[in-house]
Amino acid sequence: MPRRLFLRLLATLLAGSWLAGCASPHYLQLNPQRSADVPVTGSGQAITVIAVDGRDSEVIGTRTGSAMSTATITVNAHELVPRLQREAERAVRDMGFRPTTERAEGRPSLTLTLDHLGYERGQSRPVVDEARLEAVFIAEARNGGNTYTGTYTSRRTQTYAVRPDRDTNTRMVNDLLSDGLDRAFRDPELGRLLAR
Repeated sequence: MPRRLFLRLLATLLAGSWLAGCASPHYLQLNPQRSADVPVTGSGQAITVIAVDGRDSEVIGTRTGSAMSTATITVNAHELVPRLQREAERAVRDMGFRPTTERAEGRPSLTLTLDHLGYERGQSRPVVDEARLEAVFIAEARNGGNTYTGTYTSRRTQTYAVRPDRDTNTRMVNDLLSDGLDRAFRDPELGRLLAR
């Protein structure tokens, strides 16, 4: 094979692999953690704690901002829900209750639902682009005939000159969800209702 043809073929292959890399999907493995203090209202009562994924889709957005892009960003429910469950149980334990996943007649319960998780491209300026992230948690506490429902929204805007890689996206979404958990479990009304 002539050298010029070989070099042209090599350049084509490299360009194709570079474009494929740009369009490759990201699967984020998240580990959000609550860091805020929670109000202590319990005295060892058993509380049923359930974490739920209420999103319409596991795809939270695309790296390019185009809905038709193959460069999707995905957060799988089967990986995320156990981590949200762990954090919800830890928060309830820190509130002074005894968390359990078993349901029982008359037992107070707390359901934590990830209602929305979105990643969108924001404004584009010369040299700089923007990613807009949003997470919405819904916490529902039930005790007897009483129910308290709180909605907690976290937003983050990140500017960048180079499109974020998977590690950067993982860190941004982790921080977003951790902030949402802090907002939810700081709410004193949840503990008050569970302690009645």
